[in-house]
Amino acid sequence: MRPLLLTLALLVLGNPPGASGASVKEVEALRSVFRDAGVTGTFAVLDPIEDVLLVHNERRARQRFAPASTFKLVNTLVGLDAGAVASVYEVLPYGGKPQSIPAWEKDMPLREAIRISNIPVYQELARRIGLERMSAALKKLGYGNAETGTVVDRFWLDGPLEISAVEQIDFLNKLAAGTLPVSKQAMASVREISLQETTDSFRLYGKTGWLTSSTPKIGWYVGWIEKDGKARPFALNIDMPKMEDAPKRVQVAKDCLRILGKLD
Repeated sequence: MRPLLLTLALLVLGNPPGASGASVKEVEALRSVFRDAGVTGTFAVLDPIEDVLLVHNERRARQRFAPASTFKLVNTLVGLDAGAVASVYEVLPYGGKPQSIPAWEKDMPLREAIRISNIPVYQELARRIGLERMSAALKKLGYGNAETGTVVDRFWLDGPLEISAVEQIDFLNKLAAGTLPVSKQAMASVREISLQETTDSFRLYGKTGWLTSSTPKIGWYVGWIEKDGKARPFALNIDMPKMEDAPKRVQVAKDCLRILGKLD
C-alpha cells in the first residue's frame, strides 16, 4: 500500500500516522551532531504535520536491537493493563540481593523505579505478568519482533526481543496519542511517569537504555516531544562501549531535535 493510502487508512481507523507509513528524508545536517559527539548510530523523528520521518542513517534506524531499559515503558504498560500491579504507586520488592547500583537496593513503586532504571524491580513486575501474558501483549502491541523466549525477566536485556528505532517510533506515536490496544488509564500512567522536562514551549517524554549483552554495547534514548498540541516521537541508538558515554544519548538526541527545530 502506498504511504498516502496507508496514512488515510490509519486515520479512518482512528490511529495517528506512523513511522512505518511515512516518507523518509535523510537530513545531512544531523551527520555533524554524531561526528562532533564522536559516536556512531542513528536518530529519527516523525514530523506529524508533514508525515515524514527525518533521519540520520536510515539503514541503522531499521536495524533491530534488544530494547534494554527502554522496555520499561512497555513493561509498565503491560503490567498495569494486566492487573499485575495496581498502579504506578504500588511498591514492588527488589529482592534483597546486592545490586551493581546501590540505589536499586530498595523496594519502590514504578514511578520511582523508572526514573533510576531499577532493573530488579522491573524484573519482579515481569515475573508477575508471566511469559504467557507478556508474549500475548507484545504481539497485540506489535512491539518489534514480539519474542520473549523462555526467560521471563531477561528477554529485553539479552534477547530474543528486538526492535528497531523506526518500530520504537511507531509504538511511541500510539502511546502518545492514546491509541494502543490497552486501557486508557494504563497509557495515561505511562505517559505521566515518562515525562522528563517541561518548558513554556514543549514537554519532553523519554526513556534511556543501555544494551550491554551485545558487541558493541548499544545506548538507547527514545521518547517524544509534545509541542503545539502534537507529539513528535523520536528514537536514537548509538554504539556505547563504556558508561562514560551515557550522557551522549540524551545530548545527541536533543542536539538533533534542535537542528530540526523541534526543541525550540
